[in-house]
Amino acid sequence: MKVNVRYSNNDKPTQEELNSMEQKSIKALQTLRQGSGEGNDFLGWIDLPKEISLQDFDKMQSVADRVRQNSEIFVVAGIGGSYLGARMVIEALKHNFDTLLHRDYPTIVYAGNTMNEDYLAELMEVLDQKDYSLAVISKSGTTTETAVTFRILRQHLVNKYGKQEASQRIIAITDKEKGVLKNIADKEGYSTFVIPDNVGGRYSVLTPVGLIPIAVAGFDIKALVEGAKQEREKILFADNKDNEAIKYVVARNILYNKGKSIEILVNYQPNLVYLSEWWKQLYGESEGKDNKGLFPASVSYTTDLHSMGQYIQEGRRLMFESVLHIKNSNKHLKIPKLEENDDKLDYLLDFSLTDINHKAEEGTRLAHLEGEVSQITFELETINEKSIGEIIYFFELCCGVSGYVLGVNPFNQPGVENYKKKMFKLLGKE
Repeated sequence: MKVNVRYSNNDKPTQEELNSMEQKSIKALQTLRQGSGEGNDFLGWIDLPKEISLQDFDKMQSVADRVRQNSEIFVVAGIGGSYLGARMVIEALKHNFDTLLHRDYPTIVYAGNTMNEDYLAELMEVLDQKDYSLAVISKSGTTTETAVTFRILRQHLVNKYGKQEASQRIIAITDKEKGVLKNIADKEGYSTFVIPDNVGGRYSVLTPVGLIPIAVAGFDIKALVEGAKQEREKILFADNKDNEAIKYVVARNILYNKGKSIEILVNYQPNLVYLSEWWKQLYGESEGKDNKGLFPASVSYTTDLHSMGQYIQEGRRLMFESVLHIKNSNKHLKIPKLEENDDKLDYLLDFSLTDINHKAEEGTRLAHLEGEVSQITFELETINEKSIGEIIYFFELCCGVSGYVLGVNPFNQPGVENYKKKMFKLLGKE
């Protein structure tokens, strides 16, 4: 990954500001690496890519193969980081219209991430007609949305297949030793995988939480982890301003200090929408505390240039853009030449659609810089398992470093716990 930063005229930092923020960012990286900062009991994700063994991969792949053989649908029941990481990778890599094609792997659907009754009832209508398996993901087993969904679906599985076969169709990804879900899994004989104690939910995509659904969907989890491993070697140990992670942390924190309150993650590919959703949770939940932090938002261009583009160009100067630039597409489509140029498009014949998309991206960058919207650009060659692994590790590391620069604990979420307490009181739970 290559990071380019372009500041608008109003946002350009002085050399003194750059030097100061670079020193702070390098110091924060060292704090993260040494495990001496707040939340240091949740740093297991840092070394995770190099610690997954071949036996771990084989066990996860074996269970995934079993699901692929007996299921048309695989339900992933979890909320927040317990499903967003897997969904991000699957959506980025799958065929955009895969549900309309004949496939030899299950359709992945998501539950336990909402309390909407219509959604779950309509899912049950589909599951009545299809063979399916279920992964339930919760460290404690008491997260309300996921726990309620699991109770309904495990009873549905028992009613449909009988208790013995139902237990073979349920995978529990949970705590190693304790908790409601762990107790149920042990009692019922479910296949179980561990969420490491030192890895929080929003950093868990490279644990079984993310890797099992990704494997069921037919993607190469070894290549995904290898991409993260290689990115780790590049950015974890480089204590200098040329480290791409340091460049990103420096730029976003300089812009924050200059009064920007919103960071917009921009993609130009519709299959990266859930990458934005995962990124928003990662940064919003990590940095948004103590009345601090950038608000993470996202747009999909060129589509959203026809809806949000006007505000970004000429509205209040609250934001900057962080743009995912993908150099090469995986497929190619030429614009055909017609006998008559009646649609006046012959001027595009020498361009591929990717070329045109890139010109739209370049034109947008120039226009938005003119409109005083600073931009950070992340350049990747293409989208595949390896490059997605690189993105995952890059954003995770930058989030931890940036949180320490900001002066918050990037690994807790006290505000989330507060809403749960209020909800439980209203529901009458002790």
